Amino acid sequence: MAGVSSCMKYSMFIFNFLFWVCGSIILGVSVWIRVSKDAQQVNVCNSSLFAGVDLLIAVGSIIMVLGFLGCCGAIKESQCMLLLFFIGLLLILILQVTGGILGAVYRSQIEKSFNKTLLASVDSLQSSAEESKVFQEKFQKFETMNQCCGLLNGPADWGKNFNVPLGSNKICECELKNPSTDLCTYFQGRYVYKTPCGEVIKEYLKDHLLIIMGIAFGLAVIEILGLGFSMSLYCQIQRK
Repeated sequence: MAGVSSCMKYSMFIFNFLFWVCGSIILGVSVWIRVSKDAQQVNVCNSSLFAGVDLLIAVGSIIMVLGFLGCCGAIKESQCMLLLFFIGLLLILILQVTGGILGAVYRSQIEKSFNKTLLASVDSLQSSAEESKVFQEKFQKFETMNQCCGLLNGPADWGKNFNVPLGSNKICECELKNPSTDLCTYFQGRYVYKTPCGEVIKEYLKDHLLIIMGIAFGLAVIEILGLGFSMSLYCQIQRK
């Protein structure tokens, strides 16, 4: 062990352990989002949500593997493991930065794409085709649970289907005994929820995006420290 700093070696181990913990958190949060009831409901209107969550599950798993490589490389003083860890970590950091830049640059296009998805769902609400009935029934349950109606323009999004009963409840019907003007509005002879469900979905996505951004920022700091420690330890082992 001559020529290898014990402080550097164990610092590398600690930081890689933290890196592994971050990967575990990303994986855990992603799986939680994936199986949560809210996500299942939101996915009725925006099926691309699960694709992003599945990507995060993959990223969390990769980070856990890299953290394990870094810990073993530090303890065993393995140049091969440290080099693999450095390359993998650098690629993840580059992808994170690239993804953040692309997300900021193309934010308006992403919002347009999301609104386009909602608009397509509005067409399904107004459709009288038999294949649209399953979506309409699921969406009605989403409306009742989240006290919202329609996607973009409230009850008007249902078109002629607004007065067509689905299941045991009327579409968008405000189930409160004393409907308040803050939550409900009078439309075509009855009280219905006035908040468009599109706003509920956007709020859900924003809340979870803040969680993901916070994790990503903390992870980036640990990644940069991990890169520095791994290269310093690699050079010390090489000089040994």
